[in-house]
Order: sequence, then C-alpha cells, then structure tokens
Amino acid sequence: MIKFLVNCLVFVIDKLYKKRPYARFYVLETVARVPYFSFVSVLHLYETLGIWRKAEWLKVHFAQAWNEYHHLLIMESLGGNRRFIDRFLARFTALIYYWVIVFLYMLSPRHAYYFSQLVEEHAYHTYDNFLRRNARLLKQLPAPIVAINYYRDGDLYMFDEFQTSRRPFERRPVINNLYDVFVCIRDDEKEHVTTAIACQHPQAQTTFKSPHAAYIITLKASAADTQREAVG
Repeated sequence: MIKFLVNCLVFVIDKLYKKRPYARFYVLETVARVPYFSFVSVLHLYETLGIWRKAEWLKVHFAQAWNEYHHLLIMESLGGNRRFIDRFLARFTALIYYWVIVFLYMLSPRHAYYFSQLVEEHAYHTYDNFLRRNARLLKQLPAPIVAINYYRDGDLYMFDEFQTSRRPFERRPVINNLYDVFVCIRDDEKEHVTTAIACQHPQAQTTFKSPHAAYIITLKASAADTQREAVG
C-alpha cells in the first residue's frame, strides 16, 4: 500500500513535469520536506501529553526539514516556482501529504519512515539521472547564492545534524558551479534515505542518536579510555 501511494505521487509529478525539471524539483522539494514536519508535530504532541520525550529525534528531523528547506530555496532561485499552478499543486499536495504522514506516524512510526525512505530514494535517483544527462551544461552555470551560503559559507551545524551515518565535520561540499549544487542535493537525499532506514531499526527507540550527540559520546569514551591507560 505504501509503495502504491508513493508510486502514484511519483507518476503524477514525473508526467506533469517531464520537460520542466526546475518546476519538477520545486514540487518534489515542497513535498519531500513534509514528512519531517509531520514527525516533529507528532513528537511534540507526544511530549506535551507526557507519552515520551525524544529530543534526539526532534533534532534530527528538524535538521532534515532545514536541509529540504534549502533545497526548496535553491529551486525557487532557479525559477521553479514561477508559475502559479506549480505553487498551487505543490502546496495542495503537501497539505494532504502532511496529514497522511501524521496519522501514519501515530499508527506506525516504522511505516511512516519507510514511506519517507521511498520518497527520498526516488528523489536521489531523479537528481542522479538529471546530473548524468545535463552535466556539461550545469558545469557552465553559476551556483545560486543560497546554495553557497548553505553548503559552504554558513553555519554547518544543522547540515551535519541530519546525516546520521557520518560524524560531524566529515562532509564539506565544494561549490563551484550549478553541477556541484545538484551533486550536493543528490547526496543529501541519499543521507535522508540512510537516516530513514536507521529510524526503522528495531532498537532505534533506545539507540538512535543525533550525529553531534553520538560524536560527544565517542569523545567521552575515548577520553575515559585514555585516562584509564594513563592510570594503569
């Protein structure tokens, strides 16, 4: 059922925007960030009701939404939202999608994360195909300022925080042209897939950590080992 819903969404977007990639990416990014809004909303609700408190999950999902938000800003800077019909379709779809994921997350977080995984996998392959087909042209075009500020010159704490398969500071993109920007976006989508898979792990409720939290734990453990060796 989940695959069917994702395939329907993908089919509609792909058919409508086959010849307009930036508009297609604008719609895709508007929709792609919605699950993280849904996750955070439900987690806040559960915290308010005293059901559970998952600060690490909130941090990571907010960082994911922040990342997708900048993808959206990049597509807007490229003119992807120029037409009213594209903005309307993207926002209307996002509104429905938000509530679908909210209820799905309340019923089964694992299935909600699987839904998100499928959407992000599609996004990854979409950008990868776009890069392979348009590499020469993209390398001749300048990178949008918003991309430079997010990936290179800005505060990269939030950029690190959604990549649960990596240590903080490990990934630092090079941005010289529009091709580099789309490489970053494609690779971001892969990181979202990895994080969605990690959230589906049976022990995730007790073991899941944000990258910075996991890094601090590692540093403390290393320092403790060093101290024991010095004492011994």
